[in-house]
Amino acid sequence: MRSLTVYSLILIAALIASTTNAAQKGEFRLTVVDEQSGQPIACRMHLKNARGIPQKAGRQPFLKDHFVFDGKVTLSLREGNYKFEAESGPEYHTRGGHFSVNRFSSDQKTISMRRFADLAKEGWWSGDMYVNRSPRDIELLMRAEDLHVAQLLGWPSRKSDRDTMNSGSPIVKLADSRYYHKLAGRDVRAGGGICFFKLDAVPEIFANGKLANEFPPAVELAQDLKKQGAWVEADMASCWDLPLWVAHQTVDSIRLLDQRFGRERFSEDTTGQFPRDAAIYADASGAGRWSEYIYYQLLNCGLQIPPTAGSGSGDTPNPVGLNRVYVYCGEYFSPAKWWQALREGKVVLTNGPLLRPFVEGHPPGHVFHADQGQIRRLQFDLKLATKEKIEYLEVIKNGAIAVTVRLDEFVNRNGQLPPVAFKRSGWCMVRVVTNARGTHQVATSGPFYVQIGDEPIRSKRSAEFFRDWIAQRVEQIENIDDASQRQHVMDYHRSAAEYWDQMVRQANRD
Repeated sequence: MRSLTVYSLILIAALIASTTNAAQKGEFRLTVVDEQSGQPIACRMHLKNARGIPQKAGRQPFLKDHFVFDGKVTLSLREGNYKFEAESGPEYHTRGGHFSVNRFSSDQKTISMRRFADLAKEGWWSGDMYVNRSPRDIELLMRAEDLHVAQLLGWPSRKSDRDTMNSGSPIVKLADSRYYHKLAGRDVRAGGGICFFKLDAVPEIFANGKLANEFPPAVELAQDLKKQGAWVEADMASCWDLPLWVAHQTVDSIRLLDQRFGRERFSEDTTGQFPRDAAIYADASGAGRWSEYIYYQLLNCGLQIPPTAGSGSGDTPNPVGLNRVYVYCGEYFSPAKWWQALREGKVVLTNGPLLRPFVEGHPPGHVFHADQGQIRRLQFDLKLATKEKIEYLEVIKNGAIAVTVRLDEFVNRNGQLPPVAFKRSGWCMVRVVTNARGTHQVATSGPFYVQIGDEPIRSKRSAEFFRDWIAQRVEQIENIDDASQRQHVMDYHRSAAEYWDQMVRQANRD
């Protein structure tokens, strides 16, 4: 009886303390509106108290340092001063500010968001290739980031979301031309991460628990799933098994702007990664340049694989759509057209500046032709909008910097860059770099291609780069006790090594 009385007193005291604590708080109502229409819009809010601690907003979706809400929210906050940053995707200016909350007070504030670009109206439709958030929140998250296509990780998934993931169509249509696919999947093992999209069901082998590091080989699973209509993506350019996957023609895209690159900081992840030279490719900027270097070597081997971007939101602190790919669909947009345009390389990747490049009216991915002996000149016509400070614009030609233009010079040239001339088959792409510190903030186009006569693009140095990479990977393979399994895995690596050896023999340039 005594213990019950003591428990009751403790419970009453806790309730009194909770009530007193709530009564000491103030109430603050926030409304976020579009400046032009005056109507409330969904928003992401980074709200911190005077000690720099991120604040939540009741039951609104929260991740690490931010929450999202649908235009209006009522906050219950302790007495004190607060700072905020409000964003509604990269096409609106960021709004910062502060407010104070007094004990027992009730106050409000309206934040007006100014849109400075509307890429969908220009035919560019945004997508995030890696999202691991609850399907219950995804519609609000996509509207808050002005995102049109999302690949939602369905496996492995949270147990609480499994019923939602497994019911209904895998493609979910939302209002305002927004879609998400809820059965994206990710296989992360010793060879790196490989992602699968456009499937109608969770593959049985992935529903039965974690796979061994080397067997069954990821490349074999990827081949099987491609036969079922899967789109296969390497989730970083530096995955140990990238040359293996490429050699076996299993990769449809490569995530060039990946989940390691955050809003303010870079999160190193060496799991399954081919190591970079830290002396040359230091910090976040170096990691970004290393990924780009790898991708450039693939292009120099004549391989036309489109690049993409993904936030990893949920598995990382990144907001949904932070790293995104804009796909040019023109006047008409549908999920099927979006995927087809992605396959054709009509893309721009960004986690900052909004770049829209064309050459002679064509978006990235286009192949320009000329007869043998002719010189083909490409003249870029760019639209560029940004809320970040840009350092410079570059044109990368065959893996090297061909043109560098400061922002003021670009403005004076009315959005045109100096022409780039090709005497031989090759490729080029546009890159915009900001002065952000702590992360890698960039916008880059997909490649434009030039075909001179029948000459292929075959770089000996680039092919040797991947041949040597394969040799190093074989040395890293963990021991597999079962001899037949080891032989099975090694057969894939041997045939990949032969592929890159042949690429070296077919080279027509250094």
